[in-house]
Amino acid sequence: MVRVVSVYLPTLPTDRIRRADPSILVEAPLVVVARSGSKRWLSAVDANAAKLGLHVGMPAAKAQALVQGLLLVDADPAADLAALERLTLWALSQYSPVVAVDPPDGIVMDTEGADHLQGGEELMLSGLVNRFRARGLLARAVVADTWGAAFGLARSMTAETKVVPLGKTADAVARLPLSSLRLSAETIVSLRTLGFKTVGELAATPRAPLSLRFGPEIGRRLDQMFGRVAEPIDPIRCPEIIEVHRTFAEPIGAAETIAKYVSRLVIKLCRELQAGGLGVRRTDLIVHRVDNTIQALRAGTAKPVRDVAWLTKLLHDRIEKIDPGYGIEKLSLAATMVEPLDDKQIVSSLVAEATVDVGAFVDVLGNRGSYRIYRVAPVASDVPERSVKRISPVAADVGQTWPTAWPRPVRLMDRPELIEVMALLPDHPPVWFAWRGKRRRVKRADGPERIFGEWWQRTSEWAAVRDYFTVEDETGERYWIFRSGDGVDSDTGSHRWFLHGVFA
Repeated sequence: MVRVVSVYLPTLPTDRIRRADPSILVEAPLVVVARSGSKRWLSAVDANAAKLGLHVGMPAAKAQALVQGLLLVDADPAADLAALERLTLWALSQYSPVVAVDPPDGIVMDTEGADHLQGGEELMLSGLVNRFRARGLLARAVVADTWGAAFGLARSMTAETKVVPLGKTADAVARLPLSSLRLSAETIVSLRTLGFKTVGELAATPRAPLSLRFGPEIGRRLDQMFGRVAEPIDPIRCPEIIEVHRTFAEPIGAAETIAKYVSRLVIKLCRELQAGGLGVRRTDLIVHRVDNTIQALRAGTAKPVRDVAWLTKLLHDRIEKIDPGYGIEKLSLAATMVEPLDDKQIVSSLVAEATVDVGAFVDVLGNRGSYRIYRVAPVASDVPERSVKRISPVAADVGQTWPTAWPRPVRLMDRPELIEVMALLPDHPPVWFAWRGKRRRVKRADGPERIFGEWWQRTSEWAAVRDYFTVEDETGERYWIFRSGDGVDSDTGSHRWFLHGVFA
């Protein structure tokens, strides 16, 4: 089943202008003006201008009269398209092997077989939108069974993300406006004149009268939206990407045959990589079928490699996901992410002890979901929840050490949990505490260990204090609890108690 993501960038022209000119005030309303002869109208408006009542299509003179101090910039479609292509190439390296420009304001991706690397479709979409927002770009993203459905939903909804379940396309698009069908403006106006308002109403109408009056375009767009007709995505390719191909005179389909030619493509790809002194971090196998559809498989590695046997194994492990259909006419193997890789002399066991390389193990697990694999590294911070961070499992040593003055629990809560406590202030440990509905009497305690707030990061932590205790209950279980505040001054904290960790 094909899964297509449509990314809609509704304010791409204004966002591009703001990124190119940081001197533009954030609160200043900004519009883009297009020209046709002597006519000038708004072709794009940012959020500030939209709040003031401006909209696309409004005459520029009227907009200037309505909003004092309005910033107008002439439209530059070539620059907008170049920016969209750069974003598409970035998405190609991060999310899917099959990504294409959907001008003038969108990106389309076939994410079948690649979404698991981002933690699933929901996490993939939310991460995508958040990364665009971090770059000053407003985006909406939808994943559905067809390009047409994802396109229409992305441009009709107000939410940032939406995941249409498998097989639920018809229900999801029934109430979409006619403009979501990618028809010409004249056709949409004529359909509205006839009384049609939604896609569902149009789809329920007999096809023959519509075709007789408007031609085959309406039927084609409906079939594409509902998945009755394939709409292949022609993927964008960067000239710098190293890619090898194999075209077949007769279509192939057997798994053994596919595996044989994949192995040959890996050998050719590694030769190209070696010539450039490069190693691959992400490889994409593109499968072109005779029915003009494309399938793609993506394999990643924790560090740059060009080992033929290992890359072949990573791809062979996923060949079973390929559906050859009526046959495969072309195979392409691309190195979409590469890094410099120098040849190294293998160290003899007579000179030094061999070190264990976990890269291969990480690669196998990573292709099942790389978001699950990480290594914990220390951070120079006394605040426990800030003293660790996730890093790549094959990353170099970060140069920090764990604190050794006081013991730390083996399990730290995601967030400190509020507990009920009886304790003598200001410096005594609790006599008992209640956590998750159960009261525990304290038999032994060690502390307090005072931790101060990091005032150089947050002004609200100028006087913040935590007093930590290691306590043991009557069953021998040991916990790490703290009081927010010094027990005397209310400015140092709320004086409430929290459980932050559990010892082994």
